[in-house]
Amino acid sequence: MNSTDTTLGTAGRGTDRRRWFALAIVMTAAFMDLVDVTIVNIAIPSIQREAGASFSQIQWITAGYALAFAAGLITGGRLGDIHGRKRIFLVGIGGFTVASALCGLAVNPEMLVASRFLQGGMAALMVPQVLSIVHATFPAHERGKVFGLFGAVVGLGAVSGPLLGALLTEWDLFGWGWRSIFLINLPVGVAGLVLGSRFISESKAPRALKLDLVGVALVTLGLLMLLYPLIRGRELDWPVWGYLSMAGSLVVLAALVAYEKRKASRDGSPLIELSLFRVKSFAAGIAVQTVFGVALGVFFLVWTLYMQFGLGWSPLKAGLTGVPFSIAVSAAAGMSVQMLVPRFGRRVLQAGALVMAAGVLLYIWESGHYGLAIAPWQMALPLVVMGVGMGLIVAPLTDAVLSEVPREHAGSASGLINTVQQMGNALGLGLVSVVFFGTISDHLRPEQVGPAFADAFQNALGWVAAVMGAIFLLMFALPKRPAQHVEGEQAALEEQEPALAS
Repeated sequence: MNSTDTTLGTAGRGTDRRRWFALAIVMTAAFMDLVDVTIVNIAIPSIQREAGASFSQIQWITAGYALAFAAGLITGGRLGDIHGRKRIFLVGIGGFTVASALCGLAVNPEMLVASRFLQGGMAALMVPQVLSIVHATFPAHERGKVFGLFGAVVGLGAVSGPLLGALLTEWDLFGWGWRSIFLINLPVGVAGLVLGSRFISESKAPRALKLDLVGVALVTLGLLMLLYPLIRGRELDWPVWGYLSMAGSLVVLAALVAYEKRKASRDGSPLIELSLFRVKSFAAGIAVQTVFGVALGVFFLVWTLYMQFGLGWSPLKAGLTGVPFSIAVSAAAGMSVQMLVPRFGRRVLQAGALVMAAGVLLYIWESGHYGLAIAPWQMALPLVVMGVGMGLIVAPLTDAVLSEVPREHAGSASGLINTVQQMGNALGLGLVSVVFFGTISDHLRPEQVGPAFADAFQNALGWVAAVMGAIFLLMFALPKRPAQHVEGEQAALEEQEPALAS
């Protein structure tokens, strides 16, 4: 057994307490990334005003991060398998911190756009290692608890970005204005780099792998051809080349699959382990994750537009309105994996889909009933119901997808999970142009803006509810109970036997 296996074995038996410090570090990095995806949206008016950015540049400040992130995730996960997850995580968090500093110190919009691309690329190295390190470091019977914590972090990160962005912009720390939303990453990143180098145990694939450069080129090209038109489509009035690019992306991704099959049989080092898709729990979970990403992509954007443009609320008021949602997601995520899934299995995730759909329908009713006079406290009930539903899904879903994945492919699987979620989000953002903006006239008088945005919000939420129904049906393909929990119970019994014998 090599040193890597020894380290993992020690951690796996529960004797290495450092794994909990390592968990806190990688979770903080995941939270930092989740916040950074949304924190910029709330500061866009300030960036446009103070940096003199054009509308197109503003598009790229937000989209550049998403493009670089999505395109690099699978490669980032594989690099962790090959060169060591700890090593690539530290490179990623170090690069992310430097890119954040460059964003905060940007002297013009062009530098800010370039720095956001770099930041997204570094996040693509950092984020896949989070789930990989958890999967490789924690034994099966502890992963349920860990993924519960991960789900809570996801819930907090999803809603904390707008709130944190609003607070930092409004406080104007040290006169930095919008720059503080990037510079706040510096102390967190430096602490993660220092503590990560000390507390995270190294792990990698047990056999030597090589980076598949052709696979990297094909997956990057295919994702860019799919996501670029979705991100720029509405701004460019959906040109024909955009549809051709999206159709062409399917051809490129099909070529990727064919090449990866040959690569796997030739030298056993493909970028994407296609064998993972023969694992039913992984394939079904990936499908659910993609469609769930679509629902979240639609909801979070139209929700922000509805509150700030439709209701005329300030960024801070809109951000604070999301607190009940965030609390509900965190509480339900922790409870679902630790208490509910071991007992009820797949039904917990399906209940989550139905509960979230019920919250969306309640939100539609309240928006219509109260109109533009709706208050934040009146939104609390549907947001709590939706948050509980999301919490019941987000943590167990990650658990279910990874439950039967071989440890040596943890990085590749983690990269795929994050990639399909980002693709789903991008598809959702593209659909916003149809289900939200498609119902709003281009020529509105000021007094028509509020009612038009409220109507568009209700229409978009109808689509979100329908997508949650589709997710409920897709979840029938998931295993009734994640194998991990069965394995975990057996591991726990084996650990208890020596103690009982003595």
